[in-house]
Amino acid sequence: MTTENKKSFAKALGRTDVIALGFGTMVGWSWVMLAVSWLNHAGFYGTLLAFVIGAAVIGTVGLAYGELASALPLAGGEIVYVYRALGVIPAWIVGWTMTFAYIGVAAWESIAIATALDYLFPIPQVFLLWDIAGYSVYLSWTAIGCFASIIMLLLNLFGTHPAIIVQVMATAGMFIIGFIMFFGGISFGSIENIGEPFIDIKGFSYVFLMVPSMLIGFDVIPHSSEEMNLHPKNIGKTIMVCIVLAFFWYFTLIIGTAFAAPAEIRMSATMPTADVMAYAFGDEIFGKVVILSGILGILTSWNGFFMGASRLIFSLGRAKMLPPVFGQLHSKYRTPWLATLLVGSICTAAPFLGKNALVWLVNANSFCTLFSYLCVALAFLLLRKKEPNLYRPFKVKGGEFVGMVAVTISALYFIVYIPTILATDTRISMIFVAVWMLFGFTMLIYMKLKYEKTDPQEREILVFGEKYARKY
Repeated sequence: MTTENKKSFAKALGRTDVIALGFGTMVGWSWVMLAVSWLNHAGFYGTLLAFVIGAAVIGTVGLAYGELASALPLAGGEIVYVYRALGVIPAWIVGWTMTFAYIGVAAWESIAIATALDYLFPIPQVFLLWDIAGYSVYLSWTAIGCFASIIMLLLNLFGTHPAIIVQVMATAGMFIIGFIMFFGGISFGSIENIGEPFIDIKGFSYVFLMVPSMLIGFDVIPHSSEEMNLHPKNIGKTIMVCIVLAFFWYFTLIIGTAFAAPAEIRMSATMPTADVMAYAFGDEIFGKVVILSGILGILTSWNGFFMGASRLIFSLGRAKMLPPVFGQLHSKYRTPWLATLLVGSICTAAPFLGKNALVWLVNANSFCTLFSYLCVALAFLLLRKKEPNLYRPFKVKGGEFVGMVAVTISALYFIVYIPTILATDTRISMIFVAVWMLFGFTMLIYMKLKYEKTDPQEREILVFGEKYARKY
């Protein structure tokens, strides 16, 4: 029965679908608000340099993901790799932490889409519900996010194919609008508009520390490994392609934005990137086109993290680290139905927290993701030593050196990021994380008591299936 369950995902994803999943998840809404801020803090060349170095750093972690995903192409990603290297408790910790990170972004998007639509078509403030942290939550605004969340839930519930069709179409639209912004900026703008080439180290660090959060998303690819019509080697390659594409997209965006308008216009903008493009083209309609691209980015990022979160929960359920019902697939649509309903329910509830939840969820997400990257890099390095003969279709050259670099970089990013979090009001973010972890530990203890007689070989097959399980 376990083997049958392992093979029961529909093989619905081709190469284009996987690239759209990875790239679309990496490029969301944040750039609409932040691209101008990067230029204001670090200067033109400082921003570009921060993204070049930051992308190289993330690329190192991506190599670790690529090799592990090709060697163990199973839903669950981080859970599978860390279990293989470190055992059940570390695997649960990283899996539950990454689940919170993914759900946090998915919930964030349900709030962001209402914010974006409010710019295009102002939403009337009808029926005040309550005030949260100084922000008034209105039913009219909340209903938009809830409705979009329900649509996203249904897309993911009734088979992988509908969700991927939306992903590919939205990603294509975002690509097209991205090129319009780049060519519009350099055609109607001027190199004289770039302003300060490099402001200072503090500004550079500000941008550099943001790069990982801009490039988060390639890690959703391994979670759909069992749904791909790809050779395992190509899974690793596709991860690297997505990182390169996302870097290229951000690089051209920065150039187009810097050329499009002088610094004083950029600094006074209300909806920064959109207002800058409207200035460059001399028509407000182009500002709305940029917002449309941002909305497409919300949909692609939302969809990708939604899929990733549901597959993580499914993998934990399948391994009996959560109640096994979470590890069941729908008999007809072959999707993790209960995990999908759980993620969708949280997304639907998120708009009731108001716009301030955007900040709370982003802080918590970045903290959890950097921790998970560190764990995966460590698993990559340990498995090179513990299982040198493991078949690795996408084998990274100089693996041990790359592993040490990935671990060091991930650890430094994580350590440096902690003071950044503490410097802001993250009390509510940390409460979210603490409650999530407490709930998870309670479930884990319950599962260990209920399934204490699960022997190592049975657990091995639950996690890896018969094809990839080690023999005890």
